[in-house]
Amino acid sequence: MPQAPFRHPAWLIGPGLAAAGILLVMTVAGLAALFWQAPLPALAELWQQPYLRRVLTFTLWQATLSTLLSLAVGLAVAMALARRAVFPGRGLLLRLMELSLVLPTIVAVSGLIGVFGRQGWLTRLADGWLPGWNLYGLGGILLAHVFFNAPLAGRLLLQALESVPAPRRRIASQLGLRGRWLWLALDWPAIRRVLPGITALVFTLCFTSFAIIMTLGGGPASTTLEVAIYQSLRFEFDFGRAALLAVVQLALCGLLWLLLVRRAPTRGLAPDRRLPEPIRRPDQGGLRALRDRALLLVFSLFLVMPLAAVLIRGLPGLTGLFLQGGTPLATLWHATLRSFAIALPAGLMSVLAALCLLALGNRGGRYLAPLSPLTTAIPLMVPPIVLGTGLFLLLRPSLGDAAQGMALVALINGLMALPFVAQLLRGPLNSLDAASLRQADQLGLLGWYRWRWLYWPKLKQPLALALAYGIALSLGDFGVIALFGAPQEPTLPVLLFQQLGSYRTEQASGTALWLGLMLLLVFLSLGRLGQPKTGRPATTLSTTRVHHA
Repeated sequence: MPQAPFRHPAWLIGPGLAAAGILLVMTVAGLAALFWQAPLPALAELWQQPYLRRVLTFTLWQATLSTLLSLAVGLAVAMALARRAVFPGRGLLLRLMELSLVLPTIVAVSGLIGVFGRQGWLTRLADGWLPGWNLYGLGGILLAHVFFNAPLAGRLLLQALESVPAPRRRIASQLGLRGRWLWLALDWPAIRRVLPGITALVFTLCFTSFAIIMTLGGGPASTTLEVAIYQSLRFEFDFGRAALLAVVQLALCGLLWLLLVRRAPTRGLAPDRRLPEPIRRPDQGGLRALRDRALLLVFSLFLVMPLAAVLIRGLPGLTGLFLQGGTPLATLWHATLRSFAIALPAGLMSVLAALCLLALGNRGGRYLAPLSPLTTAIPLMVPPIVLGTGLFLLLRPSLGDAAQGMALVALINGLMALPFVAQLLRGPLNSLDAASLRQADQLGLLGWYRWRWLYWPKLKQPLALALAYGIALSLGDFGVIALFGAPQEPTLPVLLFQQLGSYRTEQASGTALWLGLMLLLVFLSLGRLGQPKTGRPATTLSTTRVHHA
């Protein structure tokens, strides 16, 4: 009998070690290039130059406010959903909340402008009620950050609340605990475990926000570190200042993760998904029920209206593009091909790297296993534009043509998606039951055969979902491509930004809708690939069902 391919034990940890080594070398090399361009004495310039001091203080101020608002709204929504375990449309609302992770920032900004802008639906409806309201500035930045991060925080907090063991929830219901006592006994212990990781994640996303600041900042007074890095590289060619700002951004983000999340950041971010038993909470009736329904209704409208604005405003613009043809349509097609040329390799890279690193975490033993959570958390602690700046400074003499720049963008986008892809795959990969593992050992399934008959049936759908997330995150990227791409060869997000900046509103609406349709196409196509063929049940060694988030 021929031996199974890839049966040697080195295949279990070798690819993961290689992936971890490449990630660490890239990170160290990029950071070394930053420190080489930004000597430590130059840090005094942050306080000596009013512009740099204003950029740093505004970045910290808007990120802190955005984080507090996002967590407050997310917690209120999570508590309302925990009390209202069953109501029409609950599943759809949860899907909308999960959409915030992959929805391109520039598309959502287009929708927010259609609702809250000068000529937006809500602005015209509330004419005279909100004197002095302006979407462009700190108010618009906070609104956009809450739109993106409150659903993410609420979804993770709800997952923590639903992971409370059923006996504990049943005892609280029998004792009739309410108010402060129910919070201290039931809700706070569950939230406390994940709150540091969620806070660090939301703060990092707000602190490193790029597309929102570029489109809604409203001027130099609302410049952040990320935008200042971009301006220093693309317009001023001041590589020393860009490196200095990148080092400061890295230090602040890294310090935050070290202070709030002392252990593996991605491992403790959210507990395993569980389906809670329908146990009635003592605080889900009376006046609180009305408040919960009102809150969930307002929150649902807050999420739906910008998406509806993209659809309603985008249909005429997209139809006009296809009917008129010519240069605008050709530009749209070329931008679409360019976006997928970057997104497809980036998604595949993130999935392969996540699988290798997770296998290293499971099989690496005491000394090598810690490399898995460390390397998957690097993109959270080292923002992509910071790593991209370092690699740009390192490779600047040898970056010759556009193809090399696109390859570098795909690489950084793949790294950007790695923490989220790994989080999607970690649960399904570790959920194989002991009976299936023992049966595989008894049958001598090793190497490729073990993967084919044991892991693949369980991982086919999660892998398709993870690949869709990886492609979608890269497809909607605006920060990295704006740094490395050429304005005359835009991707879809860059094209949309250019149209918004030149006040081509109808074309921008059409491009935003087209980008949303491309994302929908990605998820529908990969969703169908991940489903078992009709009439042919998936081959498994066990009939145990696996639930994943």
